[in-house]
Amino acid sequence: MDLVVATLAERTDLIPLVNDFPAAWPEFMFHDVATAGVYDAVVMAHPEYCLVALDQLADARLVAKGFTLPFSWTGDPHSDLPSAGYDAVVTGAVLSRLTGQRGNLVSAVEVTIQRSARGSGISSVMLMAMRDNAARLGYTSLVAPVRPSRKHEHPDISMAEYVSWTREDGLPVDPWLRVHVRAGARIVGVAPRSMTVVGSLDDWRAWTGMSFDSDGLVQVPGALVPVRCDLDRDLAVYVEPNVWVHHPLTPG
Repeated sequence: MDLVVATLAERTDLIPLVNDFPAAWPEFMFHDVATAGVYDAVVMAHPEYCLVALDQLADARLVAKGFTLPFSWTGDPHSDLPSAGYDAVVTGAVLSRLTGQRGNLVSAVEVTIQRSARGSGISSVMLMAMRDNAARLGYTSLVAPVRPSRKHEHPDISMAEYVSWTREDGLPVDPWLRVHVRAGARIVGVAPRSMTVVGSLDDWRAWTGMSFDSDGLVQVPGALVPVRCDLDRDLAVYVEPNVWVHHPLTPG
């Protein structure tokens, strides 16, 4: 594989293809109440912050994307980032744009890789490219509300406990967190309300293929924590925690 990474500002011809990543994420994740209606618009409004990777050995096939967004935050990114995580970044980016502000922080919001290309180290390439791009744009920090890649295998374990799990070498057990730490990031803490998905029971049945016919906590494939089901209210709610990381940068 011969990867070439570019911004969407440089490769506007690829904009129609950026959502062509079949089965990359569980369907319910596209229905976050805070961002579902604005995400595509806000990332397309910041093409210089959005990266795509092409495989030159496969007819320049689009194999990965790494999107970041600028937003405003008054806290110290080394120790204090918003509890709403992903939702705070996306809505903050919308607000910054509407008020004509550039945003004093840049955050990763998505790294997606074609399923056929996973496991080949592309995630590390995209993360380093996102770091370099943020530095090129003049930022001293890249932050990220990380969705740990193996947390869904332990839905009943709190995120705080999961983050504390390390290998003998001291690096996180979780592969995606490990990529960030190896790249120079520091784990800041948990974003307990990073994403919220609310839907009727029929919505959840359509999204997951599951019955949703009993009250209480339901373990859904791909979910990091259980979904709470309420039959009387015809409602199920998923509140996903993420993990804040901070990458110090040297502006380029």
